[in-house]
Amino acid sequence: MELVKASQTVAGLHPKSEPAFDYTPGDRLKVRGSNGMYHLGDLNLRIRQGQSGPWKSFSTASQRKPVQPLAAQGTILAAADLANTLPADLPLTIKRFWQVEQGQLVLRFELTNRTTTPVEIGALGIPMIFNNILEGKDLVKAHAQSVLYDPYIGQDAGYLQVTRLHGKDSSLLVLPYGNSPFEAYNPLNDDPTPRGIAFEGFHEWMVHSKAYAENEWQKAEPWNQPTSVTLKPGEAKSYGVRFVLGGTPQNLEKKLLQNNRPVAVGIPGYVLPQDVNGKLFINYKSKVRSIKTEPEGALVINAAPSTKSGWKAYAVKGQKWGRARVTIQYEDGLVQTVHYKMIKPEQETVSDFGNFLTTKQWFEKEGDRFGRSPSVISYDNEKKQQVLEDNRVWIAGLSDEAGAGSWLGAIMKQSVLPKKSEIDKLQRFVEETLWGRIQVAEGPNKFGVRKSLFYYAPDSLPAGTYTIPANLKVWSLWPKKEAYSLGRSYNYPHVAAAHWVLYRLARHHKGLVTSQSWNWYLSNAYETAMAMVRLAPHYAEFGQMEGTIFYMILKDLKAEGKSEMAGLLEAEMKKRAIHWASLPYPFGSEMPWDSTGQEEVYIWSLFFGYEEKADVTLNAILAYMPTVPHWAYNGNARRYWDFLYAGGLPRVERMIHHYGSGLNAIPVLTEYRRQPDNFYLLRVGYGGVLGTLSNITEEGFAPAAFHSYPASLHNDSYSGDYGPGFFGYAVNSATYLTQHPDFGWVTFGGNVSEKNKWVEVQPTTAGRSAAFIAPAGLLVSLQAGKMKKIAYHPASGQVKITLDAADTFTPTAFLTTEQPSQAKGGATYSLKTKATKQRGGYEVNLSNKETEVIIDRQKK
Repeated sequence: MELVKASQTVAGLHPKSEPAFDYTPGDRLKVRGSNGMYHLGDLNLRIRQGQSGPWKSFSTASQRKPVQPLAAQGTILAAADLANTLPADLPLTIKRFWQVEQGQLVLRFELTNRTTTPVEIGALGIPMIFNNILEGKDLVKAHAQSVLYDPYIGQDAGYLQVTRLHGKDSSLLVLPYGNSPFEAYNPLNDDPTPRGIAFEGFHEWMVHSKAYAENEWQKAEPWNQPTSVTLKPGEAKSYGVRFVLGGTPQNLEKKLLQNNRPVAVGIPGYVLPQDVNGKLFINYKSKVRSIKTEPEGALVINAAPSTKSGWKAYAVKGQKWGRARVTIQYEDGLVQTVHYKMIKPEQETVSDFGNFLTTKQWFEKEGDRFGRSPSVISYDNEKKQQVLEDNRVWIAGLSDEAGAGSWLGAIMKQSVLPKKSEIDKLQRFVEETLWGRIQVAEGPNKFGVRKSLFYYAPDSLPAGTYTIPANLKVWSLWPKKEAYSLGRSYNYPHVAAAHWVLYRLARHHKGLVTSQSWNWYLSNAYETAMAMVRLAPHYAEFGQMEGTIFYMILKDLKAEGKSEMAGLLEAEMKKRAIHWASLPYPFGSEMPWDSTGQEEVYIWSLFFGYEEKADVTLNAILAYMPTVPHWAYNGNARRYWDFLYAGGLPRVERMIHHYGSGLNAIPVLTEYRRQPDNFYLLRVGYGGVLGTLSNITEEGFAPAAFHSYPASLHNDSYSGDYGPGFFGYAVNSATYLTQHPDFGWVTFGGNVSEKNKWVEVQPTTAGRSAAFIAPAGLLVSLQAGKMKKIAYHPASGQVKITLDAADTFTPTAFLTTEQPSQAKGGATYSLKTKATKQRGGYEVNLSNKETEVIIDRQKK
């Protein structure tokens, strides 16, 4: 550690294993030396004398003056009285100590009431200043020099995890020291360091937050109960944090246990559908004294037998829709909070979503000047109205992520839960609005995708067309030429996905899709992919959000025997993958750093055998996608600027389950199926899958994301770019069965039981269309049909899948099997049940009763 001599704040914090690396923005000390700029070692307070009256704010960062050094001896590295850098009317004496305890660095503050009257501390925040400033850095420099950090706002059990962008060693854990619970996580927006797409901003670890809860946060429901503390005359109290090297992100929980910190593992996570029998496992040295749930009755939590290795086990069942806080009091006095979000059963949630999109968001207006009718259009849930114009034209223009998001979500919903009346509307949208308007239908630019149908031309269109002021000059008010540009590659996957879903529905179901043949839709999906590299080559060299769709189109082209198309598409995708393989960190985009292109880069790198690049990509994802006992941050892939481009409340702010959660879950769960012993990957990936559903309201509205600022903690009002996240849910949704060495048989996306030496699972996913049996390394997927029950016999390895009876649109099921990780001993699986083999899968005739499909493990 290096300290600034005058302030004794941190000038550099380096791991011994890599002394050139600095966790803090020490490289910016000169430009960040002015008043108001926070550094590690600062302290923020709100206090009042007595028990009432206004709160007064104090900060060691406000007016920098040299602090008074104190004698440092024994375990103390440096100490100072901070009076010089604080106003004279502060009724507290504040001393800061940098010390070493048991080989760990500790930052400690000692506060003493130096007056004759009580002093109430209503807010105490320790700024967490680490180097997350990406401004001016290319991807190589950013991965070498910068960090990301995620909070577990869990009171005494809380912590901050600081990870390298590359996701390898040298992660840092910030832990409470003494009585310093992690009560709230507050943005330091008064720091003048410019925030934007290259800098999310800094936050502070709040031990007390009552003064904020009474003022700025009045309209929000805080994560934890806000507290204050009163110091009597002459009384002193210490607060602090300690810094512990944690290794890789996957190693952090092990490091927590080594440091006697409570570790909680929720299954299937902390977003809990009401029909799922959840489990919570806790590992801590002290016994549990009490468990309390708020709001009362929101969920039921009952003790279950502890595991052989000593984990305390609990059964958890959601009762009421919404947020809930579980407060665990241990006998040694430590308090831990675990944060849940209860949602309706997945099928109901997804059904509500589809209904909302195709009713409240269904736009049909004859003569719409911009050709947007009929469509599923953006929505403002605060105003309860469709967004037909916005200063960011794409939001009302049916393209870009924020404009295409709603119709993409509506179409992807049909791949999970097809509904004839909704599909009929969406066929009209594809034929009348997407084809020929959003997507060019003829000429040399055929299959090109426009950036927006809505545009801003107040001089050429009739008066009354816009309510936007005619003199408003902002870059996002595109004229027609800019809006109709075909050069933004990120628009193409949305359109390709729409064609692909209708292909699948037409191919595998009877009578659901009637407008065009399956072949027309599949050909259009292929042509859209090819048009992207032809007409939008600049950005096409980057990984695309939803780029996985091109891989799925390729698989289906091969299955259909369309060899020429498949060969051409594969060749174009390989060119991109070869380019990525040449780069140290191939995650570029139109932004300096991004968290959404990794999905496609991973998928193609794996497909073309660039496994080293796939590993680099996966590690980068794990750096910004944590697992913590908090529904908002568990599986939440980092994103902080898209409220600017897609939100109703546009600001730079950490987004809760923005579409990155669902998309980044694709590579994480793909890798889990290759490494079924890596339980960490399953937890992270599934956190992203269910995180995607967590923000859908009881009515079915899906927002761009949830606001993390403690003054907000609510959904954004705009539907925005939610759709790409639902794409991630739709292609990821599956039931996972695994046997954990400590937790026994557990399932994600279902309820598990053991019966007569069989392990049985009732799937609870919305589509009930896929299952991965980890001990067998077997993935079973249905393109048509629904799984009612999954049974696995560990001794023989046999798998039985019970399918729902036939319905009007699904007389046959279509099933495929894959073995991403070959079962131990090299065994392979094959279908025992009578079925017609075709297109790389099996067609199984359904009857008016349930059908059982048996998949046997073949002996060597």
